[in-house]
Amino acid sequence: MVGVSADQGPLSCRLLMLFCLLHPGASGQPHSTPNNPREEDVSLQGVRGSSVELDCRPGPAPIAVLWSFTPLGSLVLQPIAVTNGASTRIESGASALGVVSLRNSSLVIEELREGAHGHFLCQTLLVSGGQVHTTYLYLTLTVLVPVSKPRVQLNDSSPVEGLSVVATCAVREGTEPLTFSWHHHTPQGSGEVLVGLSEPRLQLDPVNRTHLGWYVCSASNAVNQLSSDGAFLDVIYGPDKPVITVEPLGFIEDGFWASEREEVILSCLAASNPPSHYVWFRDDSQIHTGPTYVIASASRAHTGLYTCLAHNRHLDTHTQTTVQLTIYYPPEGQPSCAVLPTLGGVTLLCNWTGGFPNAQLHWAGPQGMGPTAPSNVTWSYPATGLPNGSIFTCMGQHPTLAMPIFCRVTLWEPPGNPTCRTTATVGDQFIMLSCEWPGGEPPAMLSWLDRHQQSLGDPRSSPAVYLLQAQSDLAGREFTCQGYHPLKAPGSHCQLRLEAPQLAVDEARVSVLEGEEAWLGCALQRGTPPAQLIWLGPQQQQFKGSTYGFVLHPEGTHLRLQVRDADPAHHRGTYQCVARNALGNSSRNVLLEVLRYPAPPNVTISHLTYRRQRREVQLQWAIHGPGNLTGFLVEQRASVPSSEAGVWEVAASDIEPESRDRRLGGLDPGVLYAFRILAMNHHTAGYPSEVKTPVDPAFSAYPAVLGAAGSGVVVTLVASLLVFLYAARHPHTFPCLSRLLVPMEHRQQQRGSRESFETPAGTETATTSSGSDPVQESTDAPVNVTITVTATPQGP
Repeated sequence: MVGVSADQGPLSCRLLMLFCLLHPGASGQPHSTPNNPREEDVSLQGVRGSSVELDCRPGPAPIAVLWSFTPLGSLVLQPIAVTNGASTRIESGASALGVVSLRNSSLVIEELREGAHGHFLCQTLLVSGGQVHTTYLYLTLTVLVPVSKPRVQLNDSSPVEGLSVVATCAVREGTEPLTFSWHHHTPQGSGEVLVGLSEPRLQLDPVNRTHLGWYVCSASNAVNQLSSDGAFLDVIYGPDKPVITVEPLGFIEDGFWASEREEVILSCLAASNPPSHYVWFRDDSQIHTGPTYVIASASRAHTGLYTCLAHNRHLDTHTQTTVQLTIYYPPEGQPSCAVLPTLGGVTLLCNWTGGFPNAQLHWAGPQGMGPTAPSNVTWSYPATGLPNGSIFTCMGQHPTLAMPIFCRVTLWEPPGNPTCRTTATVGDQFIMLSCEWPGGEPPAMLSWLDRHQQSLGDPRSSPAVYLLQAQSDLAGREFTCQGYHPLKAPGSHCQLRLEAPQLAVDEARVSVLEGEEAWLGCALQRGTPPAQLIWLGPQQQQFKGSTYGFVLHPEGTHLRLQVRDADPAHHRGTYQCVARNALGNSSRNVLLEVLRYPAPPNVTISHLTYRRQRREVQLQWAIHGPGNLTGFLVEQRASVPSSEAGVWEVAASDIEPESRDRRLGGLDPGVLYAFRILAMNHHTAGYPSEVKTPVDPAFSAYPAVLGAAGSGVVVTLVASLLVFLYAARHPHTFPCLSRLLVPMEHRQQQRGSRESFETPAGTETATTSSGSDPVQESTDAPVNVTITVTATPQGP
């Protein structure tokens, strides 16, 4: 029986007693009252740890409500809670169900426990129509348990590929039925659901490398779904056969190729777990360790077999792969294009040899593509209708070059016509016929023909040369050079005629004055091959560029001989101009006359004196008689006293014809000199003058005495004027002198009038005063003056 608190004792007891009277029988079935009470059965679900509310769903407000619980498998009805609306009673045993409370007539269970799994009975008392009615509501509560977090267990976490592996998904608790699913995540991050596997046990038989990765198990029931942490299955396998790749990628039939001087990267990959250890070999020699081998700058020496060895250290297994690497290199330079003339057309040549592999060459012309070939390609093209300026292009391609390389040929017809010329070999043994027709592309073909139009040898490109044995009977023969070009109409030619040389001189007689320049000229009028011009002197000596006094001036077919400073004794005579070629000689004479100038007038020395202590002389002269003058020549001769006379030397030669005196310096006072002078008319010298020796100049003391006396007079006069001026201003100081001032001034005026009639300067004249002054005569006593002058000869 449910206990009731003290303040509710009477009511509670009566309610319990009443419910006891209305309690269903021991069979667990509801007991019907006379009022025919309602009976219902409801099923509910709750989740452990959550809350659930059981509602009686009455109509009118009940007088009392009683909740009872019967666990599964038991027939004992246990009261849980009772209420009359005013008070409520919760049995202590209700805590096994969770946290129980009543909300009106509803039973609320929070923090639901698994013990609440069973049958609940809700009994209500209702008053209707003055009668008490009883209702019964049966509720079945099912408590669901959430699934716990699964855990994956592997019987072998690192199996070798090919074995069997079992994975188990373990769940600690959860209301059945439970549903399982498996997820596989690879190391690369991608995940997949293993469809069709809903059992807690996953078997991989046989296991392979695709099974490597994380495995996650998910378990679910009606309450929830949880996933396990990933369990990593590390499948051991490999190494597979290595795969070698080359960057930059270039495939050939037997391997890979790379360009010279570029970086080449060889990579090796062999599927293996754990990862493989790689070793590189070239031609059986180890060169590197690691998955990647880098050639910083490839060269031809890097061509060879490269082997990658992959080793699985866990399984101690290995595999290997070998590839051929070939280093390509282009030909040097660029393609070279050439064109050759042929009969009725042209032959185009394109050449680009070297390199590996050979470069491919392609011709293209104005009307489309031409032939293709490696290294060398030839294209014969007809010239019919081919315009001047046609362009042909040869394109060269090589795998190592990003862009093709071109060479071009432009066809041009040569301008004008062929040009013929001829020369002789050294010694005039052969005559060389030369024909040129430059400027065309291809070069024109040239052929030499004789006077009978017979070919002299095979046609050849410009220049065409033909040698003839030098013979005198070749003179007068004609030879023709016939030219051919694909773009030009036939008929172009040139001719030449072999001839012995013929000469002409400018003047057969040349006359010049002594010292002038003489010009002798001769010209080659004809001569094929070109003749050699030379000048021969009066003694048949040949003049060359280094001959003193003679200068050769070649001017085309002219050769002029310049004779400098013509001298009658050495230069006059007959000169010969000679022309020589392989067919003969020709010569012409020129007479050179060198005339002398007329003799100049005679010269005499008029004055010759020493100056500056015998280190210079002053020379003066005069001319006598007729004659032309261009200058004077002074000669001197020195000799030590008591010795014989020396040799005449030139003392001055650059004297103008208008000059009549000359100062000559640089003499030695201890040497006795003699001088003479000659008049010059160009190169003709007159008779020398008489020979004279310089003399010392005459001594004169008159200038020195006159200078000293003049200086004394000036000083005395200035002093006297100063004394008179002082006496005039101070008469009391000199009373006697003051009385004489007026007469003195009168006598000074008279003297000034007489001084205007004095003689010129440089002469000495005695003068006497015309007036008489007793005072002056008594005061001016005679003065005797003695002057001693020493004169030393000096220059002006």
